Amino acid sequence: MRIDVNAFVGAYPYRRVPGTSPDGLLRAMTRAAIDEAWVSHLPSLFWRQPMEGNAWLYETVAHEPRLKPVPALHPGVSGWERALGEAADRGAPAGRCDPMYYGLDPAGPDMRVLAAACGAAKLPLMMAVRLEDARQRHPNDTAAELPAAAVRALIRSDEDLRLLITHADRGFIEEVHFGSTPDEAARLWWDVSWIWGPPEDHLALLLGTIGLDRFVFGTGQPLRIPEASMAKLDLLELEPQQRAGIESENARAGLLR
Repeated sequence: MRIDVNAFVGAYPYRRVPGTSPDGLLRAMTRAAIDEAWVSHLPSLFWRQPMEGNAWLYETVAHEPRLKPVPALHPGVSGWERALGEAADRGAPAGRCDPMYYGLDPAGPDMRVLAAACGAAKLPLMMAVRLEDARQRHPNDTAAELPAAAVRALIRSDEDLRLLITHADRGFIEEVHFGSTPDEAARLWWDVSWIWGPPEDHLALLLGTIGLDRFVFGTGQPLRIPEASMAKLDLLELEPQQRAGIESENARAGLLR
């Protein structure tokens, strides 16, 4: 089984992106042999009230068992507690907050309250370091990248919080992991979408130094092509059980904790 923990539906404001519809995503999943995708509503990242997209997201995935909703959570806007409760009640695999797009201090009081609430609800919190390479971003896309120090601050702010960080590169992952306690590091998951494979072999290095159980399969599609993440695993010398851990078992195990 292959679970993509990092997928989007909906239009992107800064350039034309093909395959942003639910049907387009499902076709890409079939092409890439992806059995399940955890899906965020892409336009919500840029809305003043990101949680207004959650109803559409829930409705869209309701009749498609291959898609699991990752609703937006904005702790600076009223109604976020209700949105978090709904996510937990609906069995969402995670909730999403991107403070750099929302104009929030990524380690400030609002985010710490959200972290504690997600910990109490046993709902993993997903955050993206970035969505696109800085060299190709539109001039109006001015959101800064998520700081590694903020991830360290959040994971140590609540002992029940679990974080799923997407679009992180080797340097970011190492800065957070080696600056965290073993307990804190065990509550962090990293998707592979932004980690270099051969010839740099950053992914192989991280699997050896940090541990295979900390990594999950993510693509960032449709902003990135899903085959790129698959190729990174194809080029590694992994035992079937190891590959299954990254592709599905680590994510599934995280939901059971």
